[in-house]
Amino acid sequence: MSFYLNQFHDLLVEKRNHGLWITLNRPEASNAYSSEMVRSLVEVLKYADQDKEVRAIVVTGAGKNFCAGGDIKAMKNKTGMFAGESNELREAYQAGIQQIPLTFSQLKTPVIAMVNGAAVGAGCDLAAMCDLRMASSGAVFAETFAKVGLVPGDGGAFFLTRLIGFGKAMEMFLTCKNFSALEAKEIGLVNQVVLPNELISKTEELVEQLSSLPPIALQMTKKAVIHAYQNDINSHLELMAAYQGITQRSSDHFAALDGMMEKKKTSFNHF
Repeated sequence: MSFYLNQFHDLLVEKRNHGLWITLNRPEASNAYSSEMVRSLVEVLKYADQDKEVRAIVVTGAGKNFCAGGDIKAMKNKTGMFAGESNELREAYQAGIQQIPLTFSQLKTPVIAMVNGAAVGAGCDLAAMCDLRMASSGAVFAETFAKVGLVPGDGGAFFLTRLIGFGKAMEMFLTCKNFSALEAKEIGLVNQVVLPNELISKTEELVEQLSSLPPIALQMTKKAVIHAYQNDINSHLELMAAYQGITQRSSDHFAALDGMMEKKKTSFNHF
C-alpha cells in the first residue's frame, strides 16, 4: 500500500501526478495545530522529500481557512501541546512544533502554500516557511502572538524576517494587524493573488510548471538560493562550483538541451 494512502491524524494527503497535496484537516478549529497534526505534517514532508516522483508539494487548509496557528481552547485549558509547566512546555516546543521549521529548512523539494483563507499566528509562519505562496483574494495574514500574550515560539520570526524584511516583519509582529492578500503581496509575503474560484487551478498550473523543469537542477537551485541568503560569497561560490559540476553532467541537463534544440517538451524520469 502506498504510504500516502495511510490515515494521518488531522491531515489529508493526496498525490496527483508529480505533486503532493497536503491539507490541514481541522476545519472545525480553523485548522489550528494539534500535536497529532504536527507529527503527521513532519512525517509526510520528510517522506515526500525522498520520493523521486514528487517534484512539488502543496500545503493548504480544509474549509474556509488556511491555518489559525495555535488552538486557543487548548491554550486556555492547558491541554495537548500546551500541557505542562514552563520547562515541560519548552521541551514540548522543541520536540513538537519546532520540528516543522527544522523540517522545512532541510527540504529540497519546492513547497507551495495555497492560502485559501485566514493564515494567522503560526499559520502565517507556516506560509512563510514555504517557498512560494498562492493566495485567494479573500485570504488574510496576521501575526497575532503578542495579542494573546505569546511570542512566535514556532520559529516564524526567522522565516518571516528573511522573507519580507526586518521592518515589515517587526510591524506584523508588534501590531498584530490583519493584512489582506493584496497587502501581503505588496510586502512580498505572497507571490500571486487570484480569485477564490481560481485558486486550485492556478496552483495546479504552478505545480505543473515546477514539475516540468529538470528536478535535479530545481532542487539544487532551491538549496543554492537559501545558501546564498545565509552565507558569505566565498563559501557560496565554492558550493556553486560543486553544484554546477553535478548538474552539468546530469542526464537532466542533456535531456533539457536536446529538448531545446529539437523544440520539444522534455520528460525527466528518475524512477
